[in-house]
Amino acid sequence: MKYKWFYKTPENFSDIYLTSDGEFLTGLFFEGSKMISFDSNIEEKSLPIFEETCRWLDIYFSGKSPNFTPAFKIENLTAFRKLVIDIMLKIPFGKTLSYQEIADKIAKEKRIPKMSARAVGNAVGSNLICIIIPCHRVIGSNQKIVGYSGGIPNKIELLKLEKVIF
Repeated sequence: MKYKWFYKTPENFSDIYLTSDGEFLTGLFFEGSKMISFDSNIEEKSLPIFEETCRWLDIYFSGKSPNFTPAFKIENLTAFRKLVIDIMLKIPFGKTLSYQEIADKIAKEKRIPKMSARAVGNAVGSNLICIIIPCHRVIGSNQKIVGYSGGIPNKIELLKLEKVIF
């Protein structure tokens, strides 16, 4: 069975939908995100993982970096996407990396001459658990704010919340 929950965000942000398999967080999406898709077999239900995630979001939206991460699971995760997610999870609150910087890290780790920033962008763009897996902290070259499935206005507000200065 699949479950969903609604989280009311502060002003300036779109509200958020959470999804779960009953045990793990499987999705966190801004309302209107191109990543949201609910099938008819999804039930709205309060679950411990939703309560924990809402607590995390409350701390985050208060302008602080939560000191815990709700348990999440991403199905059909390729090795490359996992590598990109692992790098995103290491980007500290209030900091950013560019798609190219992530590509360079992967190339160095894999001992290959080059990695495509576009491939990194595709992996970042397929993130199903926004904010917690901080894809909003990935920016374009020259500090440009580009690409965000939850909408550029939400990305800008998230970066403002974290006091990222451009």
